[in-house]
Amino acid sequence: MAAAESTILLTGGTGSFGSAFVNLMLAEHPEVTIRIFSRDELKQYEMAERLGERSQLRYFLGDVRDPARLSRAMEGADIVVHAAAMKHVPLCEYNPFEAIQTNVVGTQNVVNAAIDTGVRRVVGLSSDKAVNPVNLYGATKLCAEKILVQGNAYVGRRATRFSCVRYGNVAGSRGSVIPLFKRQAALGHLTLTDLRMTRFWITLHQAVDLVLFALEKATGGEILVPKIPSTRLVELADAIGPDIPRDIVGIRPGEKLHELLLTSDESRHAIDVGRHFIITPEHPWWSTETAWPDGKPLEDGFVYSSETNEQWLDVDQIRMLVDGEL
Repeated sequence: MAAAESTILLTGGTGSFGSAFVNLMLAEHPEVTIRIFSRDELKQYEMAERLGERSQLRYFLGDVRDPARLSRAMEGADIVVHAAAMKHVPLCEYNPFEAIQTNVVGTQNVVNAAIDTGVRRVVGLSSDKAVNPVNLYGATKLCAEKILVQGNAYVGRRATRFSCVRYGNVAGSRGSVIPLFKRQAALGHLTLTDLRMTRFWITLHQAVDLVLFALEKATGGEILVPKIPSTRLVELADAIGPDIPRDIVGIRPGEKLHELLLTSDESRHAIDVGRHFIITPEHPWWSTETAWPDGKPLEDGFVYSSETNEQWLDVDQIRMLVDGEL
């Protein structure tokens, strides 16, 4: 991943992804220093209590909306993993200015601070909801992707490079449908939006591995998309509460029946590298270097959709996903 004794700034460091990233780094890269950057004092305290005294961990209270604090936290860092975001769709819909300040302006602040402080590599986390967005959260993540990719054009002679990872629903993350179904199952009643609905799924460990892969391989401007399985919402309900009564309540505002990770327009400048699709930048004038010499072009009109995916989890595999065994 990174050279020995690298220093990583992790924005959103106390969230679901951040916690998983820190756990893996402590286990596999104990030589790396991690600066955990987040705005929630209680979550930082709880993380410090859970992990105990660790010489390689630093806890920075701050908000990505605050460029001065970001620059201070990045000083001397080699790598930034940008995971901070407002991500709950209904809350973003109700508080659009707040979502834009964090997800869009916050990402711009990350880019500016990384260039100014000489960070070498920045990887930002995106979502399938950024693809043809129908809600504000997705629109802000699309903007964040554009800001990160285009950030490479502003580095001048500096070595800073920006890239993104884009993936689907994360099993085990706070606020996902899995903990919701578990709570509802305990109460004896499930609510489903639409029986036709499908979603992509990735585990927290896979998400962390994807970011590490991007840090190791990306040369600037790429969006990395993992090949991950789909599930049908009804089969997720069957796995969690097979004999529990359920109501069909209809799709919520800002939801899709099926999600996309790659559009036909993007596939024209994307390649297949085995376990991942790489969306290459259309105007990479900042570099002629490529890390993907063996990448295969995608066929014309290719779309990577949760509905037409070649990988599907059956009910038993979904139970393993829910239980953290997949």
